[in-house]
Amino acid sequence: MANTFKALVAEKENENLNLHVKEIEPSDLPEGDVLIDVKYSGINYKDGLAAHPDGNIVKEYPFIPGIDLAGEVVDSSDNRYRAGDEVIVTSYELGVSHFGGYSEYARVPAEWVVPLPEGLTLKESMILGTAGFTAALSVQRLEENGLKPENGPVLVTGATGGVGSIAISLLKKKGYQVVASTGKTNEAAYLQQLGAAEVIDRNEVYNGKLKQMDKQKWAGAVDAAGGEPLAALLAQMQYQGSVAVSGMAAGVNLPASVLPFILRGVSLLGVDSVYCPMEERKHIWERLASDLKLDNLEEFVYKEAGLDALPELLPAVLESDHLGRMLVNVEE
Repeated sequence: MANTFKALVAEKENENLNLHVKEIEPSDLPEGDVLIDVKYSGINYKDGLAAHPDGNIVKEYPFIPGIDLAGEVVDSSDNRYRAGDEVIVTSYELGVSHFGGYSEYARVPAEWVVPLPEGLTLKESMILGTAGFTAALSVQRLEENGLKPENGPVLVTGATGGVGSIAISLLKKKGYQVVASTGKTNEAAYLQQLGAAEVIDRNEVYNGKLKQMDKQKWAGAVDAAGGEPLAALLAQMQYQGSVAVSGMAAGVNLPASVLPFILRGVSLLGVDSVYCPMEERKHIWERLASDLKLDNLEEFVYKEAGLDALPELLPAVLESDHLGRMLVNVEE
């Protein structure tokens, strides 16, 4: 390991947040059991918040963002991991209160580390990242609650985003009829390429008016919106349909009626990728390398960039209109 290495460092001065790539030393890294030579990371909405002065994600500066990373173990005090092991780390406090993946090296607790499953490369794991993991966890929650392809169409909201776009392909792979809801209907061809049988404007799900009960349309749904659009969606679910919710792009309040729950037996399934138990976390990654392995992973990469591009890319991600995933090649 080199005496110094590159990392993207966020530093706050008064109300200003400065992002720059600088040389740091191994002693600058936080304590942890496993030292990782980071190969890839990704850009997520939460990473954009970490790069914003009012993002309310990072508590102390200076800080290294990046809630995802994949790389090779350099050193480990935990006998479960040895030098050369390929590993994934996502969620927990990574990139929030613990230095994250935008660094050539990272040191993390062993309890956060997932062995890279056979069938996935390090690059593929970060094309998926937290977004892909959340999408797969959503699909599993729906299937555990009884969703089957023969039950009817499955709606995916926020379809051009990271979670939504990958959820479309995962559901298609499992044989579901997928309907993609988006505010970017001009990207219908892209969504159909990913596996959507139909693309609808998000106003067809929520037009600004809420009903306690609406026409039954969807056997299941993967929702990244939350708020009033989720309330409208719940009223449209089929009998014993279920919604897996993982986002709050449209707000945290849910002005919904209880009627879909007690008259149609609708289920609202919360999806948390941050503190998902390790046994289940490993199982989801194993599925992403096997029965949920996607052949079109490269199609999700909107942009691949190195650390030097992050000071420009991160502040824009909160308002970006990009499709799919942005991959960070740490060694580039």
